[in-house]
Amino acid sequence: MAEMGSKGVTAGKIASNVQKKLTRAQEKVLQKLGKADETKDEQFEQCVQNFNKQLTEGTRLQKDLRTYLASVKAMHEASKKLNECLQEVYEPDWPGRDEASKIAENNDLLWMDYHQKLVDQALLTMDTYLGQFPDIKSRIAKRGRKLVDYDSARHHYESLQTAKKKDEAKIAKPVSLLEKAAPQWCQGKLQAHLVAQTNLLRNQAEEELIKAQKVFEEMNVDLQEELPSLWNSRVGFYVNTFQSIAGLEENFHKEMSKLNQNLNDVLVSLEKQHGSNTFTVKAQPSDSVPAKGNKSPSPPPDGSPAATPEIRVNHEPEPAGAATPGAALPKSPSQSSLPAVVVETFSATVNGTVESGSGAGRLDLPPGFMFKVQAQHDYTATDTDELQLKAGDVVLVIPFQNPEEQDEGWLMGVKESDWNQHKELEKYRGVFPENFTERVQ
Repeated sequence: MAEMGSKGVTAGKIASNVQKKLTRAQEKVLQKLGKADETKDEQFEQCVQNFNKQLTEGTRLQKDLRTYLASVKAMHEASKKLNECLQEVYEPDWPGRDEASKIAENNDLLWMDYHQKLVDQALLTMDTYLGQFPDIKSRIAKRGRKLVDYDSARHHYESLQTAKKKDEAKIAKPVSLLEKAAPQWCQGKLQAHLVAQTNLLRNQAEEELIKAQKVFEEMNVDLQEELPSLWNSRVGFYVNTFQSIAGLEENFHKEMSKLNQNLNDVLVSLEKQHGSNTFTVKAQPSDSVPAKGNKSPSPPPDGSPAATPEIRVNHEPEPAGAATPGAALPKSPSQSSLPAVVVETFSATVNGTVESGSGAGRLDLPPGFMFKVQAQHDYTATDTDELQLKAGDVVLVIPFQNPEEQDEGWLMGVKESDWNQHKELEKYRGVFPENFTERVQ
């Protein structure tokens, strides 16, 4: 019996909910068609618009914050691997090995601490802030449904009030056959019954209206207070969130700067101990030999060193106006077309001493000599004006007789062996690709 009663209650509740949905749907249709007025509250609607805007902004901020945290974690992993690489290449007999290892350990701890504090002070606060929105959003939707119920009850009551006069007319003058056929004494009872029935319907409608109004107004009042308060709280929340992030990032970079300075000091100490082993970076050869007219010589072997000047690691500029021993003249078209007098006054290094002045009067070097290069790869000449090179050949570089004939990436010179033996340029000089050689003076 209890089970049957429970099923009956459940079925009755389902039927009631279905009836409510039908009544609401009917009311919304009438309102859209303009056959029933709708209760409007512009102030509340503005609060709802602010609520939706605030929810959208908060959701975006939460997403971007998670992306930021993911980036911090990725940087942590990259920094950790970089430090592991340093520890692997740091040889046991090098000074500062223990210090470098300790710095790497502190670096790892600093990244972890930074990430965790971002989670605790920013992400969790963000999650708590957004956690209040679903409940309020649900209550706003429910308030909308209760407003429809209130409008429906109000319209039903108003329709009964409008029909009051018609009902009174029916009671005063019987119109049904039953009423006409009834005896005089019975008609009074029928009239009393109609009055009682009409009053009952009106009272029920009024009770439903009062109940619907009460439920709606209770929800409406609560939301009218909460929504403006929530909207105003956004300012303080954004300030606290970004202050926390900015403060954590500032402290992180300060501590990281100290670790980087310590690591720099360790490496400076290592450099001082091995200062004689200067490290230079040599540019790699291009994929092909520079074009000279219509010629396309084969490129040097892959992975071989290029014949371009060495680049200092510390990128220190050369002193202005200083003459570097054995330095090459610039190779740009505008510079390669300098007058011969400028080329011949360039300083050269001979047997460890610097001599200035023209190379034309020197018997050990060809006129206009600029610098020496050494072939790093074999080069097969493809024209009569080109030099045939073997790896190891030393070439004395001289300027072009006509600077306009110089193609980019090509030099003019005479092999040192030919010059020492014949002292003749006209027959033995020729052009060659610069990236097949390496400068030696």
